[in-house]
Amino acid sequence: MKEFFKVTDLKSVLEYSSAFPRVETEDIPLDESTGRILAASVDADVDLPDFRRSAMDGYAVRASATFGASEANPAYLTIKGDVPMGESPAFSIGSDEAARISTGGMLPEGADSVVMIEHTETIDPTSIEVYRSVAPGQHTLEKGEDISKGAVLVPKGKRLRSQETGLLAAFGTKTVPVYKKPLIGIISTGDEIVSLHETPAPGQIRDINMYTLTGLVRKAGAVPVSFGIVRDDFDDLFKTCTTALAQSDMLLISGGSSVGTLDFTIDVLSALPESDILVHGISISPGKPTILAKSRNLAIWGLPGQVTSTMVVFEIVVKPFIDHIGGLSLKNERNFKFSARLSRNIASAQGRTEFIRVRLNHKDGILWADPILGKSGLINTMVNADGLIEIGTHTEGLDKGVTVAVIPLW
Repeated sequence: MKEFFKVTDLKSVLEYSSAFPRVETEDIPLDESTGRILAASVDADVDLPDFRRSAMDGYAVRASATFGASEANPAYLTIKGDVPMGESPAFSIGSDEAARISTGGMLPEGADSVVMIEHTETIDPTSIEVYRSVAPGQHTLEKGEDISKGAVLVPKGKRLRSQETGLLAAFGTKTVPVYKKPLIGIISTGDEIVSLHETPAPGQIRDINMYTLTGLVRKAGAVPVSFGIVRDDFDDLFKTCTTALAQSDMLLISGGSSVGTLDFTIDVLSALPESDILVHGISISPGKPTILAKSRNLAIWGLPGQVTSTMVVFEIVVKPFIDHIGGLSLKNERNFKFSARLSRNIASAQGRTEFIRVRLNHKDGILWADPILGKSGLINTMVNADGLIEIGTHTEGLDKGVTVAVIPLW
């Protein structure tokens, strides 16, 4: 019988992420960069906008010409001309003059504000009435008001959204440096595991973990690489791990992390080149018998065989490591949680961090978290879950009605 593992607290496990290097970088076209992580900060080389422009359809004016204007006492202005879109006006605006302008048009020299078209009335082709006064700068965007020259447009380590790619497009950025998507190898182990395409015999189960982990890896912005099912054989697992490490940036092995005579994972990991077993057991539930090893600067995870435990461990522990090697800066990532009220009392044992699956529902304008109770091996408890709530190491449980932070599972 192998010596029982000694658990490591969750905070200490997560701190190991800094021991692993980030993946390499590449330049890709801007239109392919949404969802990728920026590998170098991009600075503004000009002001945005780089000229004073209108924020409304209406008339460019000198604000002083409209002071005191009302429906009972309108200001009368002479139309000097039209501002062509995409061009610099060839005229200036004097006192008591106006120019027709569309949203985004460049203000003529002398104009400092825009009157909305709704607040005017055309008298004839050359004059208008203005029924509401405007202040200097009203309904305009000043030069550099959006982004000033030299400002950081997008910081290194930021996951690019459509907002960021739109901003970069505004500055003419054609390609961006990003971190390559990490390649995450996945191995399923166990004599009881059979392929999706096989009918399980008594005592066997289909390989669920390969598919749940594949989906979770893709969701994390990485690329899953399957290395199939490996039986409980030291030589086979060692050979497959060696092959997988040569083709991956991180390796996930499901099954074989607990104590048992047929569990070869810990022995295989110890035998890999330049290996170090960093963690064998984490003080969390579910997922206590999790292994973290290091071989030639690559992280290797020995995950529990039970699918629910594997999925929780991935969300809470493995994903932060993928984020790190993938270049994500935590200060640039918004990991939102939902606040909800707990719908019933929950007991918990001290000395471990426990993650409870919950279903969210609205009732009388309040968001409630309903704990999903069931044995840890039941995948339907994850299928029915909208999120997880955390019960801390030194907490005996949570009372009904308390506000809890829900980690979303989507």
